[in-house]
Order: sequence, then C-alpha cells, then structure tokens
Amino acid sequence: MKERILVTGGTGYIGSHTVVELQLAGYEVIIIDNLSNSTIDSLAGIEKITGIKPSFENLDCVDYVGLDYMFSKYEGIKAVIHFAASKAVGESVQKPILYYRNNVNGLMNILDLMPIHGVQNILFSSSCTVYGEPDMLPVNETAPTKPATSPYGNTKQICEEIIRDVIHSGAFMNSIILRYFNPIGAHPSAQIGELPIGVPSNLVPFITQTAIGIHNKLNVFGNDYNTPDGTCIRDYINVVDLAKAHVVAVKRMLDCVQDEPLEFFNIGTGRGVSVFELIHAFEMSNHVKVPYTVVERREGDIEKVWADPQKANTILGWKAEISVEDTLKSAWNWEKRLHETRKV
Repeated sequence: MKERILVTGGTGYIGSHTVVELQLAGYEVIIIDNLSNSTIDSLAGIEKITGIKPSFENLDCVDYVGLDYMFSKYEGIKAVIHFAASKAVGESVQKPILYYRNNVNGLMNILDLMPIHGVQNILFSSSCTVYGEPDMLPVNETAPTKPATSPYGNTKQICEEIIRDVIHSGAFMNSIILRYFNPIGAHPSAQIGELPIGVPSNLVPFITQTAIGIHNKLNVFGNDYNTPDGTCIRDYINVVDLAKAHVVAVKRMLDCVQDEPLEFFNIGTGRGVSVFELIHAFEMSNHVKVPYTVVERREGDIEKVWADPQKANTILGWKAEISVEDTLKSAWNWEKRLHETRKV
C-alpha cells in the first residue's frame, strides 16, 4: 500500500512539481489548495506527466473545521508537506495582515490537528529570507537568522519558531525545514510551471512575459547595490531539483533516520547570479531579447545571498543538477505553451 502524503498548496508552482516527483517515487498524494495563487489546471498537467490524478480538496488552511474534516476523510496520512502561504515580498509590505493571517494561522491549524489525527511528520517550506543580509557567503545552516526585511520573511521566521517550540514542548512530532533559495524554471514537459496571478513578483516569469510581449519592459529594481554589476545576487535553483529535495526529505522522516526531531537544510546550487547575469543568460539560451528598465529599489529586497548546500548534499544525498541555462529554456518553453493556450 502506498504511503499517503498531504501537500498543502499543491496546485501552486513548487507544490505541483513536488506532487509530480512524489507520485513518480511511489507515494499517494492528497492536495489541498484554495487556488488563490494557482489554477485547477495544474491537476491536468500533473496527470499528463505521471498518469495519476491526485486527490484534491479546495480548502484554505485557515479553515480549521475544513482541515479537521479533511484529515478525517483521508485517514493514514504519514506526512504533511506545507507549502500553502502567501509569498510575494513586495505585496507583504503592503498587506502585512494578509500574510500573518495566511502564513502563521494556517501552520498553527495544521500543527494543532496533526496529533489529533495521528500524523507525526511535517516538512515545512521555508526561505533563505530568514538569514536576512548574511554576514558571510555562502550561507550555511549555522548562520544566524536576522531581523526580517519584510513581513513575508518574518512569517517564515515565526513559523520556524512555532515548529521548534512545538517539538521542544515534547510533542510526538518530527520536522524537516527546507530553506529554499530562488526556485525558477518549469517541468521539462512544459505541462506545469510558474503561473503568477497578475503582474509577477518573481524575476523569471517577468522575464518570460516580457519576452513574449505581455509587458513592454522588465523592471530591474535597483542597479546601485554593492555587487559587481550593481544588481541583486541570488541563488537560482531549478524547480524540479527543488521538488526532488522534498522527496528525499520525506523519505528521511518516514524512515526515522533523522539525527534530531527538527532538522534544517539549505536547498540551493551554491552559486550566486545577478539580475543582469540572469537576463543575459535567458537571452543567450533562448535567442530572444528582453527589454528592461532600471527602477527604484524594492523595499524588502536583500542585496546578495547564495547557499552553501553541503549539508543537504551530504546528509540528504541531494544535489542540484540542472544548469541555469537549461532551466531558463524550460521557463521559456512553458511561457510559449501558455501563449499558445491563450490564443486558442
């Protein structure tokens, strides 16, 4: 019998790719998502890739009663992978209450209901934003967390602390927290990918939408940072590589081989790439120009951060494998497929 995994936010960008990799690894997946930043079409894409349509419940994690019913309906859940959260840095500065309500309350509901329904494992989707402006680069897991530069980043810190406190209280629970760097790209089949609602807040979909003609120009938020070309530097990781990290982390929890009931892993490539470098790599990889304009810095953005992924490489046996160039090709193929769909 297949082990049953609950994936919150499973029709979203990272969630849908993780569902694919979980199914390919032999797990049964139940998705809950309120479709606030995704579409139901992701389910069809997942089914085309894997041949399996996952169970789906249109549900908000803030809905305690609905969550309680869901846990009862799908008995025997072995682990929760919690993606469901609002995730745009800029929007969080403008709408902090929305972010605290969605991100913090949703996690607390899940943690409250897990022991009631006999679920012992939770994999939490965190972010490198918890490191703030790091003292040293690359960043490893021993680096101190810093005061958050945005409400979004603060919710990730708060959620990590809540999980830590719950486990410290003696709750019969295990958790792995994955601190992502910057996921980009799409599945090589072009059946699923990043589909932001409205104007993208992430760089790559803004690049692809500009290249396809949806936007006249790409906005580059500041070119006066203390970096070689003046633009922010990030660690861009292929979303399929990232999804595979979740599969090995879930297996580690289910196999009961954790060194501690709470573990942290940085999930990145170990390489920093600037905004201008990424734009140029996209143009070179796909033979298309991307017009851009430099605008004011965006509040909440960190100057430069990239991962030291050695802990994940060694302990999880996971490593980022897909190049930035191939990742940007996948993002462009996904955008072109969306363009063809819009014309139909």
